[in-house]
This record gives sequence, C-alpha cells and structure tokens, in this order.
Amino acid sequence: MIQLEAELVMVLNVECTSFYDVGETQQGYLRVIPIIGGDVQGKVKGKVISGGADWNRDLGRGYSHVFAKYMIQTDDGAYISIENEGLIDQSDEGSRIKTRPKFEVSKDSKYEWLNYGVYVGSLEAGSVKDSVLIHIYKLL
Repeated sequence: MIQLEAELVMVLNVECTSFYDVGETQQGYLRVIPIIGGDVQGKVKGKVISGGADWNRDLGRGYSHVFAKYMIQTDDGAYISIENEGLIDQSDEGSRIKTRPKFEVSKDSKYEWLNYGVYVGSLEAGSVKDSVLIHIYKLL
C-alpha cells in the first residue's frame, strides 16, 4: 500500500468574533462567523486580514459544513486569498475538522506555487477564546 506524504505549509491562528445567527434555510441552519484577524507561521508568514467569514451550516443528521473565505497578507506585503471547506462529523467529538483549502495568489508573486498542488487542512479550537488553529499541508 502506498502512503501519501505531506509537508506542513502554514499554521494559522485565526481570530473570530460572535456569529450571526441567520437561521434555518433550505440548505440547513446557517451561522456566519466573522474573521477579525490572526497570524500565520511556517513557509508563509504574515497576518490574517479582518473581513473574512466562515459560513457554518448545520446539515442535520450529525453533520455540519464549513466554508470560510478570507485573506492573509505576508510579512513582505503579498496578498493570498484562501477558501477553506470541510465537513464536521459531530458524533466524532474532540477530533480535528478536516478541510480542503484552496489558494489564489498573483502569478507574479513568489507565493504563486500555492496556486498549484493538493492541500489538506485540520482545524481545531485555538488556545484563545474565539480562535481556531488551522494546519495546512501540501501533499507531495
């Protein structure tokens, strides 16, 4: 059996604030969680820019869908757009949430390599109230 290998690309400590309770929709119960900041460490270093959000939807039957869209600014001034999506199995308490991050970076940036490849992430509660810790890996 072939084992996949992965390289840690970045760790994001994302700060959030109180959610907006949209309510029951045709696609499930929707809460929107604003992203207000944070920091980025690893092969990419910088900060999470305020203004993004996570559209968190309770799908019923023990599952939730997360879809976050936000920006980071690297220490050298580049902007990177991130969409991070995943499913939460609520019966699996205490486990990390698995996500599929996608990046959009200027083709002229030294970070343009983020536009290519397959990435996976894990998301868990951060050490500070209203924060999440996200580890993002690139499959090799």
